[in-house]
Amino acid sequence: MPLPPRVADLGPYDLLLSIAERGSMGRAAATHGVSQAAVSARVRSLEAALGVTLLERSPRGTTLTPAGALVAGWARSAVDAAEALEAGIASLRAEQSSRLRVAASLTVAEYLLPRWLVALRTRNPGTAVSLSSQNSTEVAADVLADRADVGFVEAPTVPDELDAQVVARDQLTVVVSPDHPWARRRHGIDAARLATTPLVAREHGSGTRSHLERAIGPLAEPVLELASTTAIKNAAAGGVAPAVLSSLAVAPDLAAGTLVAVPVRGVALHRALSAVWHRGRPLTGPSEDLVRIATGSGRD
Repeated sequence: MPLPPRVADLGPYDLLLSIAERGSMGRAAATHGVSQAAVSARVRSLEAALGVTLLERSPRGTTLTPAGALVAGWARSAVDAAEALEAGIASLRAEQSSRLRVAASLTVAEYLLPRWLVALRTRNPGTAVSLSSQNSTEVAADVLADRADVGFVEAPTVPDELDAQVVARDQLTVVVSPDHPWARRRHGIDAARLATTPLVAREHGSGTRSHLERAIGPLAEPVLELASTTAIKNAAAGGVAPAVLSSLAVAPDLAAGTLVAVPVRGVALHRALSAVWHRGRPLTGPSEDLVRIATGSGRD
């Protein structure tokens, strides 16, 4: 039920108790970190609301009237209960801020998240982080089901129930083995050729596959579906079929010459990597810090 108007705000009663305990309005003001004039004004407002005089003011100081002493006595249990409530809430917040559940797509988990977590540990050394790595659809599902506090996805869209913020940019790269015919195409291939070529690919629900389908339309049935980026790279390098992977994932292989990048004409394969969290639950504590670090705004 609604609190009665005269007791909905416990602040003036807390000030009254401090005056009784400290013996003066000035010392009560110092205890609460406010001016004596502010204390006087709030107590006068309380007196007006209650219709009784609570303080007796004289040149020698301020004392409680008999009515003021009664009100202070009755207020003690309410103020104590409010302090207990605040302490309980603070303990819950402390428990939540000491742990962070993160879900991330494979690309983010393998190539970006480790350095973000190092920076987070420097900022919040007492935070324990648990990490689950899966495809973008599963990451979004974990955040929606409250199995993760924050997620990182590479899918082009997220469910309406999630808020999202771009934290990084990436590009999909078509890669083949050095012996593949495409490796000798100086001008690469066009988007239609890529769409009709069976690939070594990630499973449905992965951000990489979803973005590629969104960019070039329906894809040919894959030669092989693999859930691991490393397995896909190995299959492509072994000549099984071309693959499309994050530029972050294939950079070392391109430098080593075990894979060759193939340009694709007529389509942009840039994409955004995003942090996601439950809509209506603003990021706080370590979750907010991690997203700020990911976007670069959290650097000291």
